[in-house]
Amino acid sequence: MKFIELAFRLGVVFAIFGFIWGIFQIALTILRGIRPKTLFEQYALKFLQYIFLVDVTFLFCLQKGDYLLNYELTITGLVLLMYFVGKLQNNQSKMQWFQISAMQMPALKPLFNFTAEIAIISTALILFVTFIFFPEFAQNPISNWFYESILSIEKTPIFGIFFKIIGFFVLVNLLSKMLNGITFLLSGKPFISVKKEINIETGTKRKDDFDDFEEVN
Repeated sequence: MKFIELAFRLGVVFAIFGFIWGIFQIALTILRGIRPKTLFEQYALKFLQYIFLVDVTFLFCLQKGDYLLNYELTITGLVLLMYFVGKLQNNQSKMQWFQISAMQMPALKPLFNFTAEIAIISTALILFVTFIFFPEFAQNPISNWFYESILSIEKTPIFGIFFKIIGFFVLVNLLSKMLNGITFLLSGKPFISVKKEINIETGTKRKDDFDDFEEVN
């Protein structure tokens, strides 16, 4: 029960953080103009996004007086890992789709580099572990601003309810991924079977079962 409660709270935090970061990206796009992002710019922004997300998430593991909750830290680390893996899988799926339609829509082709994705995720998780031993490093003006902004939005009547609904779906997604992983380890077969086949000639996709719940945010 404690796991579900904390995972739900983190789902809300992830959703609100994604909303704030999305506003930042829109503002940056307006300032940059029509010039498309380079691969370096794409992953530089993603690096900052993941670093601040880990930092803010860690702040939610602290009680008053900077007392660390070991149980919450373990759950939070696991949820972060599943969240990042889910984002990686979604990016891979998008890249596979656009490989088919790249000739028709080259400008919309997403920028994706598997090595860079793994490097950023690994760095973010290492930073989370570092904060456990040096929690004072998590306190900085930017992360504190994100933390206070998330709390303020969460307490807002309309937006708070909206992001709690999104947080619920994030929780369902995390639980399904965890159940899938446990089932695979025990039986060698995922609980949710997903088979996708892409016809390169027609550019169509056939589903034998159904898609894993796509992550909100």
